[in-house]
This record gives sequence, structure tokens and C-alpha cells, in this order.
Amino acid sequence: MATKTAPNVTALEAQGAANFFLSEHLGDRFLAVRPQLDEGGDVWRVPVVLTYAVIGPVGEVGEIVVSAGSEEVVSHTPVEEMKERARALYEQRRDEIEAPLP
Repeated sequence: MATKTAPNVTALEAQGAANFFLSEHLGDRFLAVRPQLDEGGDVWRVPVVLTYAVIGPVGEVGEIVVSAGSEEVVSHTPVEEMKERARALYEQRRDEIEAPLP
């Protein structure tokens, strides 16, 4: 019988690694949220959302997978694909995003 061991990397550390990746590749409108440990316990799956300060998260655009042993990004939704999904979400919610502040 296999024994599961606790990951070396915490959820917060995995989220931090994912957000660092985003800051290096996509900029400030993208945010890593709610890391979930994979069933095998080897990686953290971290959803990526498009977000705006005024209205908050707009929608999910991809995922970053972070090693549970080293904080290394082992895979991610292609950057161009995340950008395309973000553009589509922006177009859907443009009026809300661009509305003047009250």
C-alpha cells in the first residue's frame, strides 16, 4: 500500500510561484487563485483568472501546474491562449470594465 506524504510546497507557495510566472509573462491583469493539490499529490493545479481592480475576477483563462516538491512551473496553458481567452472575456464585459467609477 502506497503512503501519501505531505507536499514540500504549500498552497500559498504554489500560488506565489504561479503569480510570479504570470508577472513575468502576462502582466498585472492575470491572477493565480485557489491552488488544488492534484490527486497524486505531485503537483498543485492553480487556475488563472483575468481580474480588474474595480470589478474583481472576470473569468478563468487558464491553469498553471506547479511542482509540489520544488515550486517549479511544470506546465501551463499556452500564454497566447490565455491572452485570447482574456480578450474574449474583456469583450463580453467591456461595458462593466470601462464604466466610470461612482
